[in-house]
Formats: sequence, structure tokens, C-alpha cells
Amino acid sequence: MNSRTLALTAFAAAAIASGAAIAQDKKAMDDKAAKGMEKCYGISLAGKNDCAAGPGTTCAGTSKTDYQGNAWKHVAKGTCTTITTPKGTGSLTPIKS
Repeated sequence: MNSRTLALTAFAAAAIASGAAIAQDKKAMDDKAAKGMEKCYGISLAGKNDCAAGPGTTCAGTSKTDYQGNAWKHVAKGTCTTITTPKGTGSLTPIKS
């Protein structure tokens, strides 16, 4: 096997593995939603979000600033809008930063 074939095989294996990891992460998020949790935007600290942190980011732990409006964390249903931060309260929809 030449080095080009080996490199292509390794790249393909990595792509498949990352796809499986993303699918697992989505399933975990869906499970939380079904268990009385909801997405709450604008409450997470930098790098501590559960998912969605805007363009150019992948998912969990990718928010760049504290209380970033387009990054969310799972919280118990009904509690999001009662959470207070230095920038206001949590939101059930993305907040413009």
C-alpha cells in the first residue's frame, strides 16, 4: 500500500468516526429535551455551552464569550427565563449579541 492510499484511508476513517460522534452528541441532546430539559440561550460561560455557538463553531464548548447570545445550555423546563446574568435573563430563542 503506498503512502497516498494509506493517507486517504486514514482520512476516510477519521471522517466516518467524527460523523458517528456528532450523531451520538445529537442523540444525547434530543434525549435531554425529552427528559424535561430545554435550550436556554445567553446563560453559558465562554467554552461551557452545550451546543450551537454561531457560525464557524462546531458544538459543545465552542462559545467565545460569557453569556454569548447564540450559545445555549440545557436547563430544566420552565427555568430559562428566570436565570439572571450580567447581560439580562436567559432566552428560549437566540439573543442578538
